[in-house]
Formats: sequence, C-alpha cells, structure tokens
Amino acid sequence: MITRRSLLGGLAAGAAASGIALAGRANGAPAPATAPRGPARSAAGMSLHLVNNSGAYANSSVWIYIVGTDGTQQVHVTPDGELKPVATADNGPDGFTDYAIPLAGSGTTTLQLPRMSGRIYTALGGKLKFKAVEDGNGKAALAYPAGWVAGDPNYDVLHDCAEFTYNAGGMYCNTTMVDMFSVPLAIKLTGAKDQTTGTLKDGARAKVFADVRAADGFDRLVIGDRRVIAPGHGLDSGLFAPDYLAPAIDEAWSAYAAKDLSVTTNAGTFTGRVRDGKLVFTVPQGIRRGAAAPTGTVSFDKPSTRDVLFCDGTLAAPNDGTLGPIAAVLGAALNRSTLTAHAAQPTTDPATFYRERLTNHYAKAMHAATRDGRAYGFAFDDVAGFASYIEDPAPKEITLTLTPF
Repeated sequence: MITRRSLLGGLAAGAAASGIALAGRANGAPAPATAPRGPARSAAGMSLHLVNNSGAYANSSVWIYIVGTDGTQQVHVTPDGELKPVATADNGPDGFTDYAIPLAGSGTTTLQLPRMSGRIYTALGGKLKFKAVEDGNGKAALAYPAGWVAGDPNYDVLHDCAEFTYNAGGMYCNTTMVDMFSVPLAIKLTGAKDQTTGTLKDGARAKVFADVRAADGFDRLVIGDRRVIAPGHGLDSGLFAPDYLAPAIDEAWSAYAAKDLSVTTNAGTFTGRVRDGKLVFTVPQGIRRGAAAPTGTVSFDKPSTRDVLFCDGTLAAPNDGTLGPIAAVLGAALNRSTLTAHAAQPTTDPATFYRERLTNHYAKAMHAATRDGRAYGFAFDDVAGFASYIEDPAPKEITLTLTPF
C-alpha cells in the first residue's frame, strides 16, 4: 500500500534539494544551476473530472493546477492534458509561472490526467503563484504554495489541494489537511470499485474553524475565514506553544518506565520499555532488522511537541521494516492521545481518540467534519486506516469535487 508518507517521495526529495516548500517543509533559497528542458509527453492517461459545487465561487473564479513529478523531473499538466516539464523560462514578467487550468464555463470540466505523482491544487477568487527555480542538482523545480507562511505570495489566495500517485500499479490518492485546511474537497475514484473520500458533512467547514478556534491554545491557527493551519506550522510561526504536548509525552514516558508497551506492525509485535530516557523495543528473532536494528533493538528518544505534530525528528519513519513502522504507530498514538492509556498499540477504536485535554484538536476537528470519519490531519493518520486515502489497481476515472462551503 502506498501511503501519504511515500506518495510524494520523489517530489519531496526534489523539494528538499532545492529548499522548496512542500508538505510541511519551510521556504528556502534554491541553489543556482542550469537544467535542460525535456519534451512534452503525450496526453495518454485517464479522465479527471473537476466539479465545482462550492456554492461560493463561480467556475470563472476557480483555477486548477496539476503539478508534480514523472519520476525523473518536475512537471505540470496543461489544459489539454499534456504533461510538460517545469522550466524556469516559464516564469513571466512577474517572476511566476502561469500553469493555471481554467474550469469550463459551466458544469463539469474534464481533462486527461497523465501518469505522474503530485498534487491537484484548487485556487478560488485568484490565481496561485508558482515560481520555477533550479534545484541543487541543476533541475527545474517549483516553489509550492505555503499558505501557513504569512510572507508567502499565495497567502491571501484561497486554495487547497489533493494528492495522488498514478502509475502502472494504479491510482493512489487522498485529500490532505496535513499542512492546512481551507477548501472542502472530495475525491471519487472509479475502477475495480467505486470509492469516495474527503466529503465533509453539511456546514462542516464553518464547524472546523469554530472548533479549532475554541480549543485552548489553538485559536491563533485560524486565519480569518481563509484557512486553518496545522499546529506544527503554527508552532514554527510562533502561533502555537512549542511545549504544548510536553506533559502528555512526559506522562507516557513515565508510564512505560514501569510497564511494557507493545506495538504491532506488519512485521510483528515489538515490546518496549523506557530505559535511561529512551523507549527501547526488542526486535524479535526472525524479523528483518536492517540497519536500524543491528543489535536486536530499536529505540526512541523522548519526542518534542514538534516531533509529534510533524511526525518527524525522533519519530521520523524510515522505510526499514522496524523502526519506521513503530515510529508511525507512536506518532499516531501521541497525536490521538491514546499512548498512555493503551499499552497495546495501535488502538483502532476511534471512540478512544482525542479524549484527553492535551491532544491534536486540529486533527480531531477534521475527523469530526468528514462523513466517513477519515481525514489526513497529521502525517501518520494512515495508521489503522483513518486517513482520507483511497486506491484502485484498475482505475478508470477520478472526480475531484469542490463541495459546499
């Protein structure tokens, strides 16, 4: 299964090389270099239908951007469904590209979606500014919108995105709130079966704003009626307390100094205890250990609030079959505030999630807002299958709908 953590791996790697904002990364300056522009690709792919049911903006005030990677270079899709490499020469006199795809005058807009991995951005009331730059490897890349950064050129534009990977194995896609929430989006994927995800309950956008604003310590994450930014980004911007989860993390570390914690992953069940400040798990015989567990154990330093919210730092999840899956389960449990009370992880009953005072109230609000209870409120929200993610090995068409505000 391709999760959000691997969905945009190639794209994230390119962004990291150039300091580009992507999926929680901070803005930065790209290294100067040059890159040749490759030829455009054919329009072969599957049908992408774009439906504007927002009720707040006419089709003429909505633009779509399909950007990402084809595995070798960063690309964008034209209104004709053509896959073209990003090029710095595409920057106009204002210093930004215009990769916007307008919606049809009325009704549904349909185009061909080529095989690629990336994002479908929606911009309402104004166009987005994507700047083509050169990364550290001399390849053209895009600086993505960072709506959580007050100085970003797209800060005043109402926008949001869905993520996808479309390749020979099928379609893997999700709606995401990992960075922020602004525009209600829903995905319908038709293929081996019909699936939908991301659909909000009636009036849920306003309720998300209200619920986050009402949560103690979260109020400054609500940026007018424009967006709600994720608490990790709020922490980096000085809008959220950097030690918010510290008491909850301390409580969990204290609890498992006196008793065992078991974590079950696809590889097996790992038993851990806190020793000398580290949460140390024994890797059972027969489980592939890899470089992360050469001595038969994997361990975690006590995470910070930022580590938990970004699912990074001490909770970074390498694709190693041992430390990575355990990190994901720990990160999910800390965001959902279930770690201390449940010594067998992961917990799978959503009724036990977000019940503590110190919890990820942003993710809680997002899950309460969706009809199926699934959302991508943090990067490890796919643990136990609670992410707004769907996949199909034989996709025929996909529909992205702007649902009512």
